[in-house]
Amino acid sequence: MIVSDIDESQAPLLDHLLELRTRLLRCVYTLAIAFAVCFYFADTILGILVQPLTHAFPPGQGKLIYTKLYSAFFVNLKVSLFAAFLVSFPVIANQLWAFIAPGLYAKEKKAFLPFLLATPVLFTAGASLAYFFVMPTAFKWFIGFQGNRGGLQLEALPGIEEYLNLVMQFIFAFGISFLLPVLLMLLNRAGIVTRAQLVAARRYVIVGITALAAVITPPDVLSQLMLAVPLLILFEGTLIVMRFAEKKDAAEKAKAEAEASGGGATI
Repeated sequence: MIVSDIDESQAPLLDHLLELRTRLLRCVYTLAIAFAVCFYFADTILGILVQPLTHAFPPGQGKLIYTKLYSAFFVNLKVSLFAAFLVSFPVIANQLWAFIAPGLYAKEKKAFLPFLLATPVLFTAGASLAYFFVMPTAFKWFIGFQGNRGGLQLEALPGIEEYLNLVMQFIFAFGISFLLPVLLMLLNRAGIVTRAQLVAARRYVIVGITALAAVITPPDVLSQLMLAVPLLILFEGTLIVMRFAEKKDAAEKAKAEAEASGGGATI
């Protein structure tokens, strides 16, 4: 019996591997083109990334240094690759979706598509929080340790490589962590966890989020709190969404059972 709501593609394994190869090549080509463009604008991109540090210093006093002659060049390469990945992610996600979508039922596509759309939105929200609020606040706090210590001037002279690594750590830590609702909702829709189980494990989730924030952020309490608090809010918000989703599923199930029993009585 042929299921009507699934794509009629029963290609052999070799055809699937060829399609996977084609889509992977498209992702590589897209990333390479984006890298070339971003490398051309590497100085501009780096100028954007250093703005949180620029505003943390007193006007005209900020400085970034590099102690190895080749450091600035490799920083440009890293900045270009970082920006290229962010720019090409929509294309990569589209190619991934185009590969797996034919193997999904229409109902599964409808259920999975919101998560695919929510992923870049939540990642961007987390990265924006890190760039516009967390990094300026944290860097201003770090710079505040400058001053006179025992007759010697203590001055912040951050290296460009270390600064870029710190910025990427902030952006990826907050961006990926903000995907927590997507992960929890996928687990819930797959039947692996229920809302009741998450509510019962709330205290353990709080401990886990706090530990995660301590591991993936710089070793200061301020940054850890700035990540842990939004994650806890996202967790509680996900529980609310799960509640409405489970109510909707229960209503649809009850309606389907009522229609089935009504159809059986008619027969």
